[in-house]
Amino acid sequence: MSTHPDLWRLSAAEIAALVHRRDVSAEAIASAALARLEEANPAINAIVEHRPEETLARARAVDRALARGEAVGPLAGVPVTIKINLDQAGYATSNGLRTQRDLVARENNPVVDGLLASGAVPLGRSNAPAFSYRWFTDNLLHGATRNPRNPALTPGGSSGGAAAALAVGIGAIAHGSDIAGSIRYPAYASGVHGLRPTPGRVAVHNATAVQGRSIGVQIMAVSGPLARTVADLRLGLHAMARPDVRDPWWVPAPLQGPPVPHRAALCLAPDGMDTAAEIRAALLDAADKLRDAGWTVDEVDALPPLREAVPIQIALWMGGDYDNLLAAARREGDPGAIDALAGQEDFIRGLGLQDYARALTRREIVARAWALFVERYPVVLLPNSAELPFPDGLDLQGPEAYRRVWNAQLPMIALPVTGLPALTLSTGLLRDGTPVGVQIVAGRFREDLCLEAAAAIEARGAAIPLAAAPPLPQSVS
Repeated sequence: MSTHPDLWRLSAAEIAALVHRRDVSAEAIASAALARLEEANPAINAIVEHRPEETLARARAVDRALARGEAVGPLAGVPVTIKINLDQAGYATSNGLRTQRDLVARENNPVVDGLLASGAVPLGRSNAPAFSYRWFTDNLLHGATRNPRNPALTPGGSSGGAAAALAVGIGAIAHGSDIAGSIRYPAYASGVHGLRPTPGRVAVHNATAVQGRSIGVQIMAVSGPLARTVADLRLGLHAMARPDVRDPWWVPAPLQGPPVPHRAALCLAPDGMDTAAEIRAALLDAADKLRDAGWTVDEVDALPPLREAVPIQIALWMGGDYDNLLAAARREGDPGAIDALAGQEDFIRGLGLQDYARALTRREIVARAWALFVERYPVVLLPNSAELPFPDGLDLQGPEAYRRVWNAQLPMIALPVTGLPALTLSTGLLRDGTPVGVQIVAGRFREDLCLEAAAAIEARGAAIPLAAAPPLPQSVS
């Protein structure tokens, strides 16, 4: 069995191919991944819990199965990370909360079972903001996660630990979750790729959540993959999108849909959004790359409603149980969680039962408009955010800064209302290391079109480099 230098640098597809051929053992891959974690993680605090012996034992089990001639799955030996808001048997589903530090899961979420069934090797638990509320990653239990591209910037949130770990080479695929951009924004801010699947594509169930999930979470929250290559996003999605009766809303939709015309819409400033020049340039370049791949790309001045969808999203996400959410945040004492909720208090307090019902009605109207639009344009290119990745902690710098963040995140907040899948594609780094990227949207259960368009763009641009292991900060808090 041959050796291979820098195994931690390899993509999931490369790792799985080597392990399947038994050119490299899953144990060697796991050892290299753990060594990279020990080297790079202290400076960024992306992985907040890991158990090396469990990781190595899982890798050895993959090797033994291969030696017996057994099928081990398409992610054989691939190191993956799991976000701290997902049940993983034997680990606390803390969601960044001191009050949940002892909430140890007895069974796996279906996402974890899917990754294990595909042969993946769990490497560690990735950090998130308290309650997974923010586009910044910090909490009182585990501390702050740093952006390895540029420590002055947010790594994104809420899957900030997942994205930052990938950017520095800790694991090849990461689990993330998204109700208002929590997969897409960390991918954008940390310079990796992230896919928000269609609701119902990936079965989810946390047995630790004994009270069940609210209406907004049921209809808009999803789990999905982050990765450094589009091919690895595809592998991650296929592993996660398996049936599980514990999620009654899982949909047995095919992962590959019928052929459609290669036609895309490009919108630089949806709903008049003041899109930064660097983001506009990235979108125009991505459109040119799609044209080079044989796509027809039409620049459009307007898309179906996005701004109208924002109050719908907030009402359904926070409005149903606002008092309990705010009380829980205050019990935890986390400033970011308190501010995230308090900033919407005037809006939520103005809602009555009829307004909540009206939000569900308006959701259908918005979703229908988008469904009709993607019939004409099967793929849509638009910004992830109006701004380049924010300075870290910007949302805590007062009411004006809070509004700036929420106003810039129009596509992050609005798109979950449509029920459509969306992919963040990192397209490059500016001179100071600031990541930039684009967002790709397609029809319901047409993640394959998001991936196809993203792969065409990726194939015509330079690969995004791995971030170096940054120097240790003075402190991580």
